Amino acid sequence: MNKIILASASPRRRELLAQIGLEFEVIPSRAEENTHSRIPWEMVLELSGMKAMDIYNSLPKEKRKQALVVGADTVVSLEGKILGKPDSFQRAVDMLSLLQGKTHQVYTGVTVLYLKEGKQAPSKISFYEKTEVTMYPMSGEEIRAYVSTGEPMDKAGAYGIQGKCAAHIKEIKGDYYNVVGLPIGRLYQEIKNCEEL
Repeated sequence: MNKIILASASPRRRELLAQIGLEFEVIPSRAEENTHSRIPWEMVLELSGMKAMDIYNSLPKEKRKQALVVGADTVVSLEGKILGKPDSFQRAVDMLSLLQGKTHQVYTGVTVLYLKEGKQAPSKISFYEKTEVTMYPMSGEEIRAYVSTGEPMDKAGAYGIQGKCAAHIKEIKGDYYNVVGLPIGRLYQEIKNCEEL
């Protein structure tokens, strides 16, 4: 298998790749996260592609030949409104106040870039997963107590399903790992397929 390069600083994504036994290197993308679309699945595909291409282009030509560059991006969507990462305590409280007691969608886009033998331009695999998440009602006090832990501050939608917010998750439909930040089963299958090409 080619060397996997994760174009993300996310500790959750690192943990998920390690969990299934993949060897990889982390080179976080510094690409500007500006997207032209406000449609969730289009946004995450566009942003994951930008991150992957940013790192692919930064690699020496020899390294590109052995690399599978993986970019990923996750957003939370509620009734068509996209919720990114909160930039303040109050913004996290506001986001959770919107999500509590309702069902929302989590979209993660993934782009894999790799160079086929004899080619100049990289080949691309790009996909997204969508998971429905229903939260129990939360009181204002519960929301503020959770935000006070600091856990929501670097997470789309201001919560971590794998952390303390698990107490407030009623139901999920779809890939749990997608909500954590990387649909790892689908990614593994896609990488396996591209290695066989």
